[in-house]
Amino acid sequence: MPAVDLFIPCFVDQLFPQTAMNMVKVLEAVGCEVYYNGNQTCCGQPAYNAGYKAESCQVATKFLNDFPNEPGRYIVSPSASCVGMVRGAYAELFEGTKDQSRYFGVQRRIFEMTEFLVDVLGVKRIEGAQLTGKYTYHDSCAALRECGIKEAPRTLLDSVQGLERLEMQENETCCGFGGTFAVKFEAISVAMAEQKVEHALATGAEYLVSTDTSCLMHLDAYIRRYDKPIRTLHVADVLASGW
Repeated sequence: MPAVDLFIPCFVDQLFPQTAMNMVKVLEAVGCEVYYNGNQTCCGQPAYNAGYKAESCQVATKFLNDFPNEPGRYIVSPSASCVGMVRGAYAELFEGTKDQSRYFGVQRRIFEMTEFLVDVLGVKRIEGAQLTGKYTYHDSCAALRECGIKEAPRTLLDSVQGLERLEMQENETCCGFGGTFAVKFEAISVAMAEQKVEHALATGAEYLVSTDTSCLMHLDAYIRRYDKPIRTLHVADVLASGW
């Protein structure tokens, strides 16, 4: 039975706790022994992206302390963005420091949920998962470009009973969120969200699905503001449906 330490990003914890619970439901269904360290906080990405590297390193060091390097244990998260931060940016933050070897240990053990299920465990379907309708998939920048995730979420979603995939135009284009980008460049960010949502609507899909709640939060704000007929769902929420 694989031992899994959950890493629940701060915005998921505060705004989308049900997505985290659905990930636990899915992991336990495939036989994982799931653990959660309640002392965990942030991976340090907001500070890092804003240029505060010293402060980001302090948060990153806490992350290493919260997830000690134990052989045979995995770290799994419902956010490719945070996984990408730990895998990539930590290399810069801990280069040449006493914590570099600890970082390498964590880097090898951390996975986004769908790549863990498909690429590590070899799981291609979640038994009982059922959602009737058509979906289109958004490749988040972090999942696609930082983590190399593309096929794993589609493999799992395509196996959900009653669900049909309709690929949208420019599905690999950024949604416009980018964390502080959405605050500093609001007009550009909203225009990018509009483009993404319109491409999704053009497919006739009822659901817009992704690995990243940050992207989905941004897109859902546009959808709600302009009353668009499509619903955003995280992959974990889809896989936990119907059972």
